[in-house]
Amino acid sequence: MTSLSVEALGAAADAVEAHLPVLVEEKFASRLFAQDATLWGPEAESEASIRLAWTGLHRSSRPLVGEIAALREELQTRGVHRIALCGMGGSSLAPEVICATAGVELVVVDSSDPDMVRSCVQDDLAGTAVVVSSKSGSTVETDSQRRIFVQAFVDAGIDPTERVIIVTDPGSAMDQQSRADGYRVINADPDVGGRYSALTAFGLVPSGLAGVDVGALLDEAEVVADLLAEDDSANPGLRLGAALGGTQPLRDKLILTDRGTPIVGFADWAEQLIAESTGKQGTGLLPVVVGTDGAAPAVAGAPDASVVALVADDDESPASEDVPSQINVSGTLGAQLLLWEVATAVAGRLLGINPFDQPDVESAKNAARELMADPSDATEAPLSTDGAVEIRTAGASLDLGASADSLSAAVDTLLAQVDPDRGYLSVMVYLDRLAHADLAGVRDSLETRLGRPVTFGWGPRFLHSTGQFHKGGPEVGVYLQVTGEPVADLPVPGQEFTLGTFIAAQAAGDAKVLADAGRPVLRLHLADQEEGLAQLTAVLGSG
Repeated sequence: MTSLSVEALGAAADAVEAHLPVLVEEKFASRLFAQDATLWGPEAESEASIRLAWTGLHRSSRPLVGEIAALREELQTRGVHRIALCGMGGSSLAPEVICATAGVELVVVDSSDPDMVRSCVQDDLAGTAVVVSSKSGSTVETDSQRRIFVQAFVDAGIDPTERVIIVTDPGSAMDQQSRADGYRVINADPDVGGRYSALTAFGLVPSGLAGVDVGALLDEAEVVADLLAEDDSANPGLRLGAALGGTQPLRDKLILTDRGTPIVGFADWAEQLIAESTGKQGTGLLPVVVGTDGAAPAVAGAPDASVVALVADDDESPASEDVPSQINVSGTLGAQLLLWEVATAVAGRLLGINPFDQPDVESAKNAARELMADPSDATEAPLSTDGAVEIRTAGASLDLGASADSLSAAVDTLLAQVDPDRGYLSVMVYLDRLAHADLAGVRDSLETRLGRPVTFGWGPRFLHSTGQFHKGGPEVGVYLQVTGEPVADLPVPGQEFTLGTFIAAQAAGDAKVLADAGRPVLRLHLADQEEGLAQLTAVLGSG
């Protein structure tokens, strides 16, 4: 029997008490599982009407289990023992946590960084099969990754149609072209949005091919589905959603931590689900992913924060008096995937927003496209250079003044912009996240230094996650962007641009949109990555 538990304490408990009776009376849960598109108001109805099939995936995805198992066996007969996944946002984050929790290797290629993509392609290509995941097929990152893998297979004398599996919506441009070109295509449910797609083909195909028992994952979700659909005060989805989105005044920083559960990396998946779903119209919930060592987060007592802890079923840790708002959640992975999707839908209702659109993700994409047309705009001259680090701002969003000549002083000037009561700092790094994983340690150091929440995101990965909240959420963020000169650029076959050009345009485009919205942005470019990283960690701290 799969257990699922949500315990709210302090301000979170008050929110549950205030909102739960109304949610039960309105029959929110049963209407959600009946796919009632009117739950979020008339403006959201059109989008919601084609985005609610995730409530039944524990049953509708069952036919995929056998198909995936047969394909895995077929690939193994061809010598495949390594699965790589090309995809962004919800297409990659769910398989990442599913495989990590199962202890199964999956190479997630969710980057435009030429050094990272090159290393993922070159490592054991002969034993690799690639899943290319995109709802529309038009995601430039994913299309570029696909082109590079296909060319590598051709150059190695390997038929790419025997190694590349396409996951996309039926009827998409990629669906039609891939079938015409002889590739294996598996269609996902078109009535599920990307960040709610963990139990669709997007989550199950790469995970199952890598070796995860995806049937068991669906079993875990199915066991709790009826509970989550009940109009009852014990419904953990209603309780979690009310605790997340119903605090008064709104505690919009969610400090996500893990207290010894067997689930690996869940907070990264929850981060994109919550931030992209709720960060709009000047409101939203900002997940802040912190360490998993069990220690109390540095900002746990902040008046605008709730601590959300994943706990083991047998966790008996006493509630901390220093944490005024806390939510403890336990359950198996499959159960929690469905739980958090329900809770996010509930939180969207309480916040008065449409939890299924992402208007500001598209604005950054458009800005990047414009810069691709004129790459010189993405590489404007720096204000100054300190060692291996070029210092820039974006628009008039930040006035460095005399501090522009020094890396340390420029960082100090940016950090001084963080509101001590409601603000947060976002560190956005457009580098190889696999080679430079240790850089994420600066998050802890900066948070201790500021006494305010600090998020850390790898670009362009975060653009499909917290990037929506950055631009659509409340105007309280301050942004530190880090880019770097690649060791070697990588051309994209069949295109006129390289990955180096593309990732530079993505970074510059995002900075422009943030600056145009009045958000302070400091841009640091590492002209030499090794020397620049040493300087950067010395200034920011390494945790």
